Amino acid sequence: MATALKPDAPPSGLASRRSGIGFWLAGYVFAITIAFSAVPAPLYVLYQARDHFGPLLVTIIFAVYALGVAASLFCVGHVSDWLGRRRILLLAVAVNMASGLLFLLWPAVPGLIIGRIISGVSVGMLTATATAYLSELHATARPGAPRTRAEIMAAAASLGGLGLGPLIAGFLAQYAGAPLVVPYLVFEVLMFVGCAFLLVTPETVRPPETVRPPEQRHRYRPQRVAVPAASRGTFFAAGAATAVAFALFGLFTSLAPSFLANTLNDRSHALAGVATFIVFGAAALAQIGISRISLRRQLGLGLSVLTAGLILVTVAIWNPSLPLLLVGGALGGAGAGAVFKGGISTVLQIAPEHARGEALAGLFLAAYLGLAVPVIALGFATQALSPRTALLGFSALLAVVIALVARKLLARRPA
Repeated sequence: MATALKPDAPPSGLASRRSGIGFWLAGYVFAITIAFSAVPAPLYVLYQARDHFGPLLVTIIFAVYALGVAASLFCVGHVSDWLGRRRILLLAVAVNMASGLLFLLWPAVPGLIIGRIISGVSVGMLTATATAYLSELHATARPGAPRTRAEIMAAAASLGGLGLGPLIAGFLAQYAGAPLVVPYLVFEVLMFVGCAFLLVTPETVRPPETVRPPEQRHRYRPQRVAVPAASRGTFFAAGAATAVAFALFGLFTSLAPSFLANTLNDRSHALAGVATFIVFGAAALAQIGISRISLRRQLGLGLSVLTAGLILVTVAIWNPSLPLLLVGGALGGAGAGAVFKGGISTVLQIAPEHARGEALAGLFLAAYLGLAVPVIALGFATQALSPRTALLGFSALLAVVIALVARKLLARRPA
């Protein structure tokens, strides 16, 4: 658990103002750093054309990022609880900047793979730390206020940032020239500005003492993953639903630009960025829009809209239609955002209070497995089947999983 700073008296006006400003600065750092992790999405088709590789290698490059996130999340994601939020956020931004330098200096396939792993490690450090930091800064700036503002900022920064990265990268690649250089340079500058912002934001976790007796020193261990024994069926259903939501995200951040170029015959990098932005932007807006409705309605609405989006995306590829693809992406993204929020709320509801962090770790593990594994399977499928047939199988599999988990998640449970 974090050791939050607790002043002897209520926060002064100056401390509240510093925390209020720091809240927005930390939100910027969260959004721009996670946005960089999705910058390569509209650029994959350029790497494919230059190095002559197919969709399978694109999925592998994408999947190693998800594996890097998952490994970092469980090995490093919780250490800000005793080392401090700012210190870990600065490290996360620096690591992502290092991956950007690798993309610039070693743009060959091995460099892409290593760079994506490093970027994933950065995001694993970033997500939990930044979310906790926003909540603590908000609590200091507005004592006693509900956490809604912090939750909205975290949702907008994480999912909105994932959409913003491809949008900016796509437009830069389309109109600024040097498409495999300029997007990375722009985000290197934006992340450097973020580091400067962090230097003036207040810390919210008490730093460790310089010297501690051996028996009081913190012993490192990876974040544990725990499944509530009494509610395993519901837990696994929430994890499966979250995996399906992230599978849709994975589709639009890995193979969607290839589908646009090869199936819809539109090679606009700006359009590839817009398509990805629509999915994640809709997910962020949906999380904000459903925040006041019941959990059961959140999940029911999310699963239904996600299924409708999958159907429209599949139809848009089989009967090439760009407007239908964008509408399907928006619907699927909104449904995925609602399902993700509902999955988190479900786990928080069924997990014992002392094990909520470990239960959430299990949910995030399911999310990143969903981000990587189905997309890898789709990449392999495109080696033996046409992209249309492979996508049809992908969507059908996800629809079956949705149908299986819906009954469990939508059953009425005692509050």
